[in-house]
Amino acid sequence: MNFQFSIFKQAILFVLILFLVLPSFFLLAEEDLEEICQIENIEKKESELSKEDYEAFLKKCEAYFVEKSKEIEKDINKTEAEKKTLQNKIYSLRKKIQNLNYKINQSNLIIKDLDLQIGDTQFSIEETGLEIEDLKQRLVKLLRLVYEEDQKSLIEIFLSEEEISDFFDNLVALEILNSENQEILDNIKSLKSYLENQKISLDEEKEDRENTLAVYNLQKQENAEIKKEQEYFLKLTEKEYQKYIAEKEETDKTASEIRARIFELVGVVKAPTFGEAYELAKYVQGITGIRPAFLLAILTQESNIGKNVGQCYLKNTKTGEGIYIKTGNTAPKTMGPKSIPKFLNITKELGRDPYSTPVSCCMYYKGKPYGWGGAMGPAQFIPSTWVLYQDKIRAVTGTTPDPWNIKDAFLASGIYLKELGGSRNEFKAAMHYFSGSTWTKYEEFYGRSVISLADRYEKDIAKLESEK
Repeated sequence: MNFQFSIFKQAILFVLILFLVLPSFFLLAEEDLEEICQIENIEKKESELSKEDYEAFLKKCEAYFVEKSKEIEKDINKTEAEKKTLQNKIYSLRKKIQNLNYKINQSNLIIKDLDLQIGDTQFSIEETGLEIEDLKQRLVKLLRLVYEEDQKSLIEIFLSEEEISDFFDNLVALEILNSENQEILDNIKSLKSYLENQKISLDEEKEDRENTLAVYNLQKQENAEIKKEQEYFLKLTEKEYQKYIAEKEETDKTASEIRARIFELVGVVKAPTFGEAYELAKYVQGITGIRPAFLLAILTQESNIGKNVGQCYLKNTKTGEGIYIKTGNTAPKTMGPKSIPKFLNITKELGRDPYSTPVSCCMYYKGKPYGWGGAMGPAQFIPSTWVLYQDKIRAVTGTTPDPWNIKDAFLASGIYLKELGGSRNEFKAAMHYFSGSTWTKYEEFYGRSVISLADRYEKDIAKLESEK
């Protein structure tokens, strides 16, 4: 009897679980996040949903793309470990394109979320400013009343009051006014402190947005390159692909020459071969302890961002406007006004013409310039950062540091990476190099790219060493 009753209880519990779980299961199954979270649908939702619901929707899509990206990365690694056939190569490239599309969607979502935060913060700043102004007006009125009362003599006060009690009432009222003055002053101080914090928060949100935009552009750039690669392989037969593999393996033996084009950096008199760059990186390793492959990966990543390194000249030292070297057209936001005095000092010390010395151009998003250009040489240091490292480089070389000199650029990057802990944690140091002390998970694309490049360089270095 007890046994039967126990089975009955278990059956009831099972039915209850099904009743609770199945509706939510079917609800999730019906919700096609792959379709719902496409960018065009996200744009529509912004006007259809309340601000709170829209933020929740963005977070849900963000979580979906993160999970899908992880799944695809596992699939890519599995495919690449299998036999090198044309079909596997094409499949792997398709997965990489799909993965990058997910990451591009992630970046779009975080940009939209940051836009909402920036909007909220700006509104809060405006509201606080109005509140401070209102309190100031109230304070002016109260101070005027207090001043008028203070100007009355004791006799005037006695004569103006019908009873002695009225005199004391006025004293109490005056004390209340003084108390209100102090309270308003305290409120103004508190609001000003809050306003300053909000402005700092706004600056941080804008910086996060700019960093995310940089990642977004990197992702789109890589996606376009992989699509070109896929188109190339789609035209090949299996026989042609196997021939390509054999030729590639042969070509890899001369990696020092193949990689040389990576170091064709604007502003450098003579670009080094891979072998020469490796020797420089080994020299820097002896001083800083930074792994050569990691240093080469950082410099490669920095020099390729936006494909616009060293493509601008500064022309207007007041506005920071410049020109594009190739076309002579106006280049907006070539250098931040705060960086210009330092840039002029650096070029003067080196005997360079500041108006014909190449620097990076600003980036663009949706056809509009954002951030500032002005980064110098192979290591892409902005003038204010370079100034901080001049004495450290001079202490090693004994000469005036030059951002456009390959040896100085390698050394500056090595010293900087050492201070960022690059000999202990390369990924963390790479992320600090890219976006400062804080970064979002969407910016980790940069760090992963650097580590991937470093792994490739490590193989090239091993081949180079074996040929010696």
